[in-house]
Amino acid sequence: MSTPADVRIVDTADVAESATIGAGSSVWHLAQVRDNAVLGQNCVIGRGAYIGTGVRLGDNCKVQNYALVYEPAELGHGVFIGPAVVLTNDTYPRAVNPDGSLKSASDWQPVGVSIREGASIGARAVCVAPVTIGRWATVAAGSVVTRDVPDFALVAGVPAKRLGWVGRAGVRLVDDGDAWVCPQTGNRYIERDGALIEEEPA
Repeated sequence: MSTPADVRIVDTADVAESATIGAGSSVWHLAQVRDNAVLGQNCVIGRGAYIGTGVRLGDNCKVQNYALVYEPAELGHGVFIGPAVVLTNDTYPRAVNPDGSLKSASDWQPVGVSIREGASIGARAVCVAPVTIGRWATVAAGSVVTRDVPDFALVAGVPAKRLGWVGRAGVRLVDDGDAWVCPQTGNRYIERDGALIEEEPA
């Protein structure tokens, strides 16, 4: 494995030789990064986290302690994965085939979770593949996501449902009658046909 000089991989981490770790990234105690996984620049992989074979992370991602990111998940830039989050990869999980024989890697087709730029997945949430989490969306802690989540959506519950909208700062947006407004940044968003569109700055 060839890594830039400023990559930090602690001695107790298990990082495959074929994994690619971007500049400025850190892999902490007891984390595992499997074969052919790709981490972008400035990523942080927390204690005990698992990054599956061929999983791809963009730049500036944070995967917190004991999160499980199973292949073939794909994370965009700036994605946050909270502690003990699970991204699944088997729609119909079974340990054995119908004839009772133990399933092997060739007996099923993995499906992945895609998480777009800037989205956040709260602690202990489960994303059931195949599912896509939209840009800058927020999945509340403990939620179970079984359907695609739109850009900027705030979802919570089991199964997760949309409760409102959030902006790039992660703060819940306020309806001022003409648009949805971020109380922290002042950015404005327009809702059209169940989707949220960010207004261009004046």
